[in-house]
Amino acid sequence: MSNSVIQLLVLLGIAIFLILRLKNVLGTRDGFEKPPVEAKPQGGKRQRPEFEVIEGGPDRDITDHVEEGSESAKALAAMKMAEPSFNVGEFLSGARQAYEMIFIAFERGDISDVRDFLDPEVAAAFDEVIAERQAQGLKIESEIVGVRDVELYRATFDQATRRGEITVRFLAELTTVVRNAEREVVEGSPTEIKRQRDTWTFAREMGADDPNWQLVATGA
Repeated sequence: MSNSVIQLLVLLGIAIFLILRLKNVLGTRDGFEKPPVEAKPQGGKRQRPEFEVIEGGPDRDITDHVEEGSESAKALAAMKMAEPSFNVGEFLSGARQAYEMIFIAFERGDISDVRDFLDPEVAAAFDEVIAERQAQGLKIESEIVGVRDVELYRATFDQATRRGEITVRFLAELTTVVRNAEREVVEGSPTEIKRQRDTWTFAREMGADDPNWQLVATGA
């Protein structure tokens, strides 16, 4: 074998050895790997991605009814944390129905069907007024033509007791007639529609098994 061939074989062996060593150090591309970092564009400006995903944002179920960032908004958000199924819009719809039911029951002098929706102190106050009317021989006939506005006025939440309170303002159109024991009209008219504003506060322990809110305060 000539010297040139021997030298060629020696160089080939050295080359193979270096290739194997380099492979052991760098490894191989196998499976999932992070893509290479792209070089920044000239001028240092960041290229905008074709699509951007924005997470979070205001809860429209809250901000549609109270100012974003207000104490009422924070209270409503805390109620949702305590009870994820709570929905402000659904609450206001239920409050409207409760207002109509409770108002008519009170005016007609029989709150037995709505007593479960009343705080005991409110129920006692209603009972007292109804008893006074009966003692005077007065009877009230009221009909709600429609509830024109339902506004969430204020909301509070007690973290310790998990008690949420929501104050709602109602604007109702109704007819009211007051009759004496002889069935004579002493006040109002069955055909005259009047507007009445009421401010009611409902309360409930958020997360409790009982889904019913109770009327805890009334005002004009």
